[in-house]
Amino acid sequence: MRLATAALAVLAFVASPAFAVENAPAVAAPKSVVQKYALALDGAKKAAAAAEAEALKNGWNVVIAITDDGGNLLYLQRLDGTQASSSETATRKASTAALFKRPTKALEDAVAGGRVSLLSLPNVTPLEGGLPILYKGEIIGAIGVSGAQSSQDAQVAKVGADTLAQ
Repeated sequence: MRLATAALAVLAFVASPAFAVENAPAVAAPKSVVQKYALALDGAKKAAAAAEAEALKNGWNVVIAITDDGGNLLYLQRLDGTQASSSETATRKASTAALFKRPTKALEDAVAGGRVSLLSLPNVTPLEGGLPILYKGEIIGAIGVSGAQSSQDAQVAKVGADTLAQ
């Protein structure tokens, strides 16, 4: 009787959903599904904190915007004394960098070089200060900074973006 009870207990465990999930054979994901990294709020805050430290070190009042890889705002930080319009500009710089997968300086240079047709594209803010955020070679989001000179905005953004790069 004890042997039968033990056999039933083992059979019940092996047939349990937990056992099935833990011991399922590895199956490759179908080609129509991919895995990717995503920027979490904690990461956005770390990037913003590093950018803020760089801005404060230099005495620059800026807005720091962090977006996900689709250009959607995750985090916004406006330092005291920064003009209100920089909130929208920083957000647009970050969104542009995420959506076009390149620094906004590249778009600014293209427009300055005569490629003004870029201005007709949706979601383009061709002003230096927006950078993609990379993690293990993948774009997981972007940072945009506004409030100082464009090159200074880019300097602050680089410090933030580099915080999460690996």
